[in-house]
Amino acid sequence: MRPRGGSPKPRAACPEPCQSSMSSGAIVQNSPELTAFTHAIIFVFPVLAMLPPVPSIAAAAPATSDAAAAAAAAPTDAAPTDAVPWPRPAIAALTASQIREVANAAIGRDDVLPFWFGEPDVVTPAFIRAAAKAALDAGDTFYHHNLGIAPLRDALATYLSRSHLPVASERVVVTSSGVNALMLAAQAILSPGDRVVAVVPLWPNITQIPRILGAEVTRVPLTLAADGRWTLDTAQLLAAIGTDARAVIVNSPNNPTGWTMSGEAMAALLAHCRRHGIWVVSDEAYERLVFDGSLQAPSMLDLAGPDDRLIVANTFSKAWQMTGWRLGWLVLPPALVPELAKLIEFNTSCAPGFIQQAAVTALRDGEPVVRAFVTELGRRRDALLAGLQRIDRISVGRPDGAMYAFFSIDGEPDSLALAKALVRDAGIGLAPGIAFGDEGEGFLRWCFARPVAVLEEALGRLEAHLARR
Repeated sequence: MRPRGGSPKPRAACPEPCQSSMSSGAIVQNSPELTAFTHAIIFVFPVLAMLPPVPSIAAAAPATSDAAAAAAAAPTDAAPTDAVPWPRPAIAALTASQIREVANAAIGRDDVLPFWFGEPDVVTPAFIRAAAKAALDAGDTFYHHNLGIAPLRDALATYLSRSHLPVASERVVVTSSGVNALMLAAQAILSPGDRVVAVVPLWPNITQIPRILGAEVTRVPLTLAADGRWTLDTAQLLAAIGTDARAVIVNSPNNPTGWTMSGEAMAALLAHCRRHGIWVVSDEAYERLVFDGSLQAPSMLDLAGPDDRLIVANTFSKAWQMTGWRLGWLVLPPALVPELAKLIEFNTSCAPGFIQQAAVTALRDGEPVVRAFVTELGRRRDALLAGLQRIDRISVGRPDGAMYAFFSIDGEPDSLALAKALVRDAGIGLAPGIAFGDEGEGFLRWCFARPVAVLEEALGRLEAHLARR
């Protein structure tokens, strides 16, 4: 606003460094000392220009591990790093998606059967699409509240409270996708140097988010038991968390293994974290995709109170077949909700209103669709597992949830090379296990959200390919 008492005096143009100083709150005024300093600079700069170049202090300093990783990733013929527009070392050290690396190898080919991404094979149900169209036709193209529209927050609270302890709508925050929910959760509770514990192998986005924020990740591996199921040593997890971890991240049902954490293990984890003031981040994106006849997998929301240090992330992508819509949600302690409003404002401002309106309809009318989808997924899972178990050299764990089979092939230790060979020579697109961390090396992930006939065609191609190797 213009100050009272007349127009302000015009300000002289200022180069960017000066503008940056003013924006930080520093105000420089004319003074005799400043005038003398300016004259000195005018005299000294030409003299400095005639001196021989001085070696870069930055180049002479010993590199940190992150800086070394960034330097190794830089082109060898690049200019000195202090002259290159290079990202901060933590970003340069990130590994690009190796799942997409395999998918990119199939660009331009229409003979490849794709199973690399985790998404349903069908278009979002018509009634959900119709709700979005109706909202657009009604003019819902404007900004909305940071935390989500009230009808969707209410609908989510009702939906969650039907199968868990009561959840108030004030604790529900709408996000622009499930992975956006996970990033916001991490931004809210993590600082550089914090230690985060994760159960692995794990979808790489979940373990990379803490690293982006400068946190460290301690990994606790699942093991494949003699009965063919993935298992977690709960005592090992609690020992890894100890008393100094800032947070623990659990994805259950798990991507890529299908492992599902039991209610007893969840209770032990929650009790330990309560005792030591440690955050639990529970990624429950596949909560509805379980094959034991239950309506959903065990959830931290079955156990925790409103004020526990618990953040639950979820998404509309899987159960409601809405991967491309990019809509998710968080359930938070009430004290954290206002902070999330700030973070959402500074990240995405809000989720699109017409997509939120479609989600209200999905929650209200979509339960039959979800149940039918899970039933069909179970049939496809069983067909894929039976086919894999018939092929020599293959060992596969039985997934209790999610939409993936995670299997190994004897004599094939390099999962990325194998996945690329399968694209090139067999026309099968699978995700390499190394994409989910070192614990996944030697495995492949197969998304079974495809018709049984397509799965059987791919199984035949795989068996023939292995017979030739």
